[in-house]
Amino acid sequence: MPGGRKYRVLVVDDSAVVRQVMADLLSSDPELEVMGTAGDPFAAAQLIRQQRPDVITLDVEMPRMDGITFLRKIMSQHPIPVVMCSSLVGANTETLTRVLDAGAVDIICKPQVGIRDFLEESRIRICDVVKAAAQARLGRLRETAPTAKLTADAMLPAPSNRAMAKTTERVIAVGASTGGTEAVRIFLEAMPVDCPPIIIVQHMPEGFTAAFARRLDSICAVSVKEAAQGDRLLRGHALIAPGNRHSLLNRSGATYTVDVRDGPLVLRHRPSVDVLFRSVARYAGPNAIGVIMTGMGDDGARGLKEMRDAGARTIGQDEASSVVYGMPKEAMRHGGVEEEMPLGRMAAAALRLGRI
Repeated sequence: MPGGRKYRVLVVDDSAVVRQVMADLLSSDPELEVMGTAGDPFAAAQLIRQQRPDVITLDVEMPRMDGITFLRKIMSQHPIPVVMCSSLVGANTETLTRVLDAGAVDIICKPQVGIRDFLEESRIRICDVVKAAAQARLGRLRETAPTAKLTADAMLPAPSNRAMAKTTERVIAVGASTGGTEAVRIFLEAMPVDCPPIIIVQHMPEGFTAAFARRLDSICAVSVKEAAQGDRLLRGHALIAPGNRHSLLNRSGATYTVDVRDGPLVLRHRPSVDVLFRSVARYAGPNAIGVIMTGMGDDGARGLKEMRDAGARTIGQDEASSVVYGMPKEAMRHGGVEEEMPLGRMAAAALRLGRI
């Protein structure tokens, strides 16, 4: 964080065990400081009056006042970035919609104590989401010191320099993270029913992507669903990569399908944008349009460059419209972004490039 100060986090959850686990996980990151914990929104409000946190983690189900009501009060009175933390949201489309509409920056699953590898992956994901939220520019709804992280090599070999022959069949590949739930919504709402097939990696936990896809399907002209193994990419359809699984593009003749795989965290994420983009570079090449949106970190930067090197057309979200200008900035720095533009222009640009 600029100036060396840690991001101050307030943990709000009615479970004392969850509060302790969350505090321990967050405190393990050198850039985060747990300034306090609270068992309900009233206790949290008292702490906020004493010292303003940089970010709040907030449970959905709590006594005396539920988390969504408290979130709305925070956003209306003194906006602070909030990450909703719950085991309930993923299975409930209505609850997910209310959380996003109320102004939550991101959503995480409650950490589960038990298997060591699971807990460590939870720590990485939770700390990254909280740090990204602390940097979010709320009006538009710092990179961190990297730790050792895998690249897309862990899932798929690098594409050869020989580009796939160009055909009339196009595919749009999209990558997004913090702030991306609204960015993806805006992008898909602008798509007509005859648009090229779209495949999207939005960093979200397992169980949340299905509800996210259902929400988008209910408001967009295009059909939206969570991707499943072997799904065909069809015109007027968008597939959302399932949380906790990598999604890759495959091709047989002129038919694109999705390959959903287990695998390690790649660039600290599963699903990873880099994994998707690398597969698109390999199997679609010049037939593809790559889109990189708001988010912290560098997932997607190298993959978008590989797409561009394979002949794909590429666009990136500009800083002014990004909630967190990390992923688009890194993609630009790596040479993967052909043109940078505001979010509101990206759908039209992707359609235009798809007609060339």
